[in-house]
Amino acid sequence: MIKQYLIYRRALILLYLAVMILFPGVQAICRVTLSPVLSVMQIITFFMVIFWIGDFLRFRGRHRQLEQIARQLSVQPYEFPQPRNLCEADDFMVIQGLYDKLRDSLQAVDEHHAEQEEIYTLWVHQIKTPIAALQLLEQSDLPFDDKARGLLRQELFKIEQYVEMALQYIKMEDLSTDLVVREYSLQEIVRASVKKYAPLFIYKKLTIEIEDFDTVVLTDSKWLSFIIEQLLSNAIKYTYAGGVSISCKKKMNGRPAELHIRDTGIGIKREDLQRVFEKGYTGYNGRVDKKASGIGLYLARKVAREMAHEVYLDSAVGEGTLAVVRFPLHDKADYE
Repeated sequence: MIKQYLIYRRALILLYLAVMILFPGVQAICRVTLSPVLSVMQIITFFMVIFWIGDFLRFRGRHRQLEQIARQLSVQPYEFPQPRNLCEADDFMVIQGLYDKLRDSLQAVDEHHAEQEEIYTLWVHQIKTPIAALQLLEQSDLPFDDKARGLLRQELFKIEQYVEMALQYIKMEDLSTDLVVREYSLQEIVRASVKKYAPLFIYKKLTIEIEDFDTVVLTDSKWLSFIIEQLLSNAIKYTYAGGVSISCKKKMNGRPAELHIRDTGIGIKREDLQRVFEKGYTGYNGRVDKKASGIGLYLARKVAREMAHEVYLDSAVGEGTLAVVRFPLHDKADYE
């Protein structure tokens, strides 16, 4: 401890030694008697010793206080010793700033963890439904005719989609690094998504109409497919007769503007339209369909915003729902 203190006060000690050397030198040059010089040196030394003793005790007490804080560090800032000068005040200000940043980071991590836990809890409950249906099918005495096989395929397809949704959610942690933005044929992406959901269209006996549009969009094909599939999944889920039609609305200059997915389903209440994209919100339809989780549309809009696209719905009860994907950007440079 004494060694550390001597290093801490080395400038003052060197100054004292220089003064002690200077006095005899001045006495020799000026040829004054040695007695008064020695008296002055003794007085200076006396006061310096008193100062050093007090200063050392304060140094030791401060060190022990900070040492105790260091042993009990937590995310909560401590009441540090009162700063004695501007530099110490600056040091404590930096420490307080680091505490604030640490607290904000931990809060963000906690919020993200809570969101993940909520998403996976909903997902687990969602995937239990097709698994339970398969178990009942296996235990039943029904022969595996075409209808049973169709039901089996449908439930297996749901499991596959729910698993894929969970994997996509994990990738959304750092979506920007996974994006490959370039020009793609919109119709090719749409047809691939519709083909994927063909078993559900067939099982529910729903029609599907795809307008012939030769349109190129600037997007990421994988993540745009994810958005379209979530919209198709909802359209199929809440449509019991009729079908789904898909078209593309263009701007006057020929650039793609919007992809329209319209169904003839039960529709959505006006008061639910503004909230269906909220995480976990299922609205009136979700309360009717106990299997709804409120995840799909939330993830679809989240992905869309990452790509500077926009997703919204227009609907009325009993009149079906129109889902729109808007492509507002014109040039590839807008993504860079």
